[in-house]
Amino acid sequence: MMAKYGKTVGALALTGAMLALGACGGGSDTGAQTTPGGQGGGAIKVGLITKTETNPFFVKMKQGAEQEAKAKGAELMSAAGKFDGDNASQVTAIENMVAAGVKGILITPSDTKAIVPAIEKARRQGVLVIALDTPTDPQSAVDALFATNNFQAGVLIGKYAAAANAGKQLKIATLDLAPGITVGVLRHNGFLSGLGVPGITQDTKEQATDPRVVCSQDTAGDQAKGQTAMENCLQKDPGINLVYTINEPAALGAWTALKAAGKDKDVMIVSVDGGCTGVKAIQEGKIAATSQQYPLKMATQGVDAVVSYAQSGTKASGYVDTGTTLITAKPVPGVESKDVQYGLQNCWG
Repeated sequence: MMAKYGKTVGALALTGAMLALGACGGGSDTGAQTTPGGQGGGAIKVGLITKTETNPFFVKMKQGAEQEAKAKGAELMSAAGKFDGDNASQVTAIENMVAAGVKGILITPSDTKAIVPAIEKARRQGVLVIALDTPTDPQSAVDALFATNNFQAGVLIGKYAAAANAGKQLKIATLDLAPGITVGVLRHNGFLSGLGVPGITQDTKEQATDPRVVCSQDTAGDQAKGQTAMENCLQKDPGINLVYTINEPAALGAWTALKAAGKDKDVMIVSVDGGCTGVKAIQEGKIAATSQQYPLKMATQGVDAVVSYAQSGTKASGYVDTGTTLITAKPVPGVESKDVQYGLQNCWG
């Protein structure tokens, strides 16, 4: 049901029990620390390794894991990176957690290929490993994947953009993630598929294109880089009238550039994530629509799966779709969506 996602590089900071979103954070501790779930040293140990600790998406994921671990009487160990891209230290985090006796590790892999040997080693030692949000490459490297269908998230905003711009000659800018990161490929390709570009499926491994795409720039999901990318695209083609962005920080960067160029009223921006800042940007008319995903649900289900494995030996397996919903203030016929109020009730950050 899912294809594959992502890649990144850097140095991971292993943090304490409190995580400080998609998209790039800090931390300075040198070893994974724990949050007791209420039962001393005999508690089931669950590991959580996220890409960063400041991104609101991962903040919410950590909160969900903490809450569920406490509810289940488990002990949560956590690790997070200084920025989105920190593969080498994710390896270290896995090793530290295995040595500490975790029964399972939940991970949002930074480099979906390079992390695989460390994951396989942990699994050989009896540790359940579940990818959250971002699948490994190959996806079968983990026991299970709990994640948004990122291809479908792209399809939703692509269908919305197609319906909202029916009859209009489109000039599209895509503000993407980074080369080879499969979550970026999935969202990008889903968007083009939703627009009606034929021959694209969630198994398409390369980033697809279309003649209507007049500019593509990588942003690393960063707001400042999103602004620069949009400025570059406007220089390349001032007639751009539709912008796809990998996430909402990049979308807000694009909007800032469009606003400065006096084009913010003439260009539609669509995105993916559904964080509270993004939903408020829809409310303010900066973003037309976003596909909302649910990190707390991913983490909660992940902790439950590890506890179940520790208690019964039953392993979670395969792909579990944790859902995505199109959020917009201006619904269009034929595209199912929810309003801003729903988005705000279910957002994160």
